[in-house]
Amino acid sequence: MQKIGNDIKQGSFKQVYLLYGEERYLRKQYTERLRKAMCNEGDDMNTHFYEGKDISVGEIIDLAETLPFLAERRVIFISDSGLFKSGGEKMAEYLSAPNETTFFVFTESEVDKRSKLYKTVQAKGYAAEFAVQDENTLKRWIAGLLKKEEKNISENTLQLFLTKTGTDMENIQMELEKLICYCMDRDVVTAEDVEAICTNRISNHIFDMVNAIADKQQKKALDLYYDLIALRELPMRILFLIARQCNMLLQVKTMRQKGFDNKAIGTQIGVPPFIAGKYVAQAEKFKMTDLRAAVRQCVDTEEAVKTGRMNDMMSVEMLILSVL
Repeated sequence: MQKIGNDIKQGSFKQVYLLYGEERYLRKQYTERLRKAMCNEGDDMNTHFYEGKDISVGEIIDLAETLPFLAERRVIFISDSGLFKSGGEKMAEYLSAPNETTFFVFTESEVDKRSKLYKTVQAKGYAAEFAVQDENTLKRWIAGLLKKEEKNISENTLQLFLTKTGTDMENIQMELEKLICYCMDRDVVTAEDVEAICTNRISNHIFDMVNAIADKQQKKALDLYYDLIALRELPMRILFLIARQCNMLLQVKTMRQKGFDNKAIGTQIGVPPFIAGKYVAQAEKFKMTDLRAAVRQCVDTEEAVKTGRMNDMMSVEMLILSVL
């Protein structure tokens, strides 16, 4: 990110950029910064956007060979093409010796670093990974946004906010905008404000549901299930998420027994260490045999619904009442 920032500040650009990784918000932010720095406002003649896996590489190359019209450069933005996982050989070949007046900005969620296209971008330009940000970075970012609005938040309230929003910065920003509007006339954001205005993600509901099951609070678990149904979540999707949660707890418990710390566990299951810590704490409530049985029961429940032996809504109710 710093490298791209320096290029923008100096007005000296690489001919090709690749912005990739899980953090969509940062990818979008830096793509927009590059667009504003590299393209003249309103210049549709020399600024081009392609999206999706059905784009024509041949068409893009033909365009890239065309000189810019009354401008210093032509800039082509390509997003979610999948070319960095497969089918990018033709683009890689072109980028090895492209038209000097044409610049490329790729944005992708996933890339294969072994691919020819990725290696070509590294050689000819710059590849920047935008990973999920750690807890401290997110807290500093949130506190900074609130400070701009002349609002303060305590450490405990900030932690509560993050448990509701998760680590997706795009989601955090949307929830933060709602929170700031809600607290318009006050300079301190409280836990009550967060509870009142911030939306619980479905994954939080599932986490709380499994916690309630572990604590033998069947009524609470069912209430959370009915909340999700009221939000128009399908029973089979809820079943899938319960199964995924149980399977993840099984993995976490296995890694914990092998001596893995929260950071290593988080890396394996694809979450930040502070979220991994929550999974570790929940996994400790269960025996390994119970988690294995829960995963099997989820599979059996899905089969019973698909074969018509059980109604989908009732099957999940029965699962919640009987699992673990």
